[in-house]
Amino acid sequence: MATVKLVLRRKQNKDGTYPLAIRITKDRKSSFIHVGHHVRIEDWDAAGQRVRKSHPNSARLNNFLLKKITEAFDKSLELEANANTISAKTVKSKLKNSQGTGFFQQAAIYIEDLEKSGKFNRASADKPRIKHFKEFLKGEEIAFPDITISLLNRFRAYLKGTRNIGEVTINNHLVVIRSVISQAIKSGLATDKYYPFGHGKISLRQPETVKIGLTIEEIQKLENLFLEEDSFLNRARNLWLFSFYFAGMRVSDVLRLRWSDFKDGRLHYRMGKNAKAGSLKTPEKVQPILAKYECQRKKNDDLIFPDLQEIKDFSNSYEVQKKIAFANRGISIALKKVAKKVGIDKPLSMHIARHSFGNISGDRIPVQMLQKLYRHSSINTTIGYQANFIHKDADDALDAVVSF
Repeated sequence: MATVKLVLRRKQNKDGTYPLAIRITKDRKSSFIHVGHHVRIEDWDAAGQRVRKSHPNSARLNNFLLKKITEAFDKSLELEANANTISAKTVKSKLKNSQGTGFFQQAAIYIEDLEKSGKFNRASADKPRIKHFKEFLKGEEIAFPDITISLLNRFRAYLKGTRNIGEVTINNHLVVIRSVISQAIKSGLATDKYYPFGHGKISLRQPETVKIGLTIEEIQKLENLFLEEDSFLNRARNLWLFSFYFAGMRVSDVLRLRWSDFKDGRLHYRMGKNAKAGSLKTPEKVQPILAKYECQRKKNDDLIFPDLQEIKDFSNSYEVQKKIAFANRGISIALKKVAKKVGIDKPLSMHIARHSFGNISGDRIPVQMLQKLYRHSSINTTIGYQANFIHKDADDALDAVVSF
């Protein structure tokens, strides 16, 4: 039989407290479920599995812990009765799934899972979308069968009426709702009988977006613009040009580059988005940019650009993504100022470096080579992406009709 016990985990928090958890042990193997509360070691009665009276909120916290340990024990007995053998991991999984059967309870677990997986960008984008759905429902919890097609259509109308957002952003709100419902179905907390998405229901086909890149003349303006050597505007301009020179390298990859990634005149790196590895020749135009940062180099494994130097543990993908997002916001603000200085009225950002490479390459480079440069997993992705920048045939067709 599985044993269930409240314990204080050994990893101390920065404030000197320790996390409380339910330990489930079966066949000498244990799993832990954190209950979301932390206490100081002197406030914890390990033998009694309760918080001491020295804790400022001991009565309320003990009532909460009693409820949680009872739920865990009951779930353990239920599983033992219905199966010959179970593991501690199974009890943990069933208990976590039984802790919240409402949409927003499951949405909290969904966000928590994203954060544990290191997906900062998705978590930070999806949190406000869930918040907007909760505002629409006036802060009330909702059961999964009550999330109907008509409700979601009203939510769509609510978003249009209360926020200046487009169809893509509205669809992204619905995608999050779909993800949480799908998670609940997989966990056995909801049934696909009431699933409101799919054929003949709510369709989430994303509308096409317009991709605009800079022209050669506009890029030359950026190259020739005089900026103070040590200014942040100059660093933002250098990062943008560096990205463009390497076929529109994503900002997350640019900021993580190290001097050791350059060998024999080539840049070797693995793309963060899909883990595709490869190498590119170092263009001559990159050399002056690298030279600006060479003086800061202490060892071969140093980062080239200083934006992520404060990160101590690059294995913590959530913190790394968080720092990259913060750095990118600052770079975007600087690039808007740079664009204004040279008279570029397009929305200059790090990502537009990728669009600019596509715009200039047009149909001059074979699509198979572009797939390699972009590091797309599928050539269909490259074809669809590059279609935004190939205009010659359509332009010639138009001229053939209207040029009279």
